[in-house]
Amino acid sequence: MPTIKKRINISISKELDSALLKLAKRDQVPQATKAEHLLRSALEIEEDNILNTIAATRDTSSSKFVSHKTAWR
Repeated sequence: MPTIKKRINISISKELDSALLKLAKRDQVPQATKAEHLLRSALEIEEDNILNTIAATRDTSSSKFVSHKTAWR
């Protein structure tokens, strides 16, 4: 049966498999769905870390203030 989602094969440890199985059972979803949810969350956290790093380099005491109105002209 065709699927609209791309399938990938990954190798995981027994401990990770056990944890994934327990989480999937707890949430009453298939393991693949839970794995996708966890991967999506991890990618969001990674993106937040990168954006935070960029913001931290811009947030200095010598930074010039630009008003919201001016920024969106």
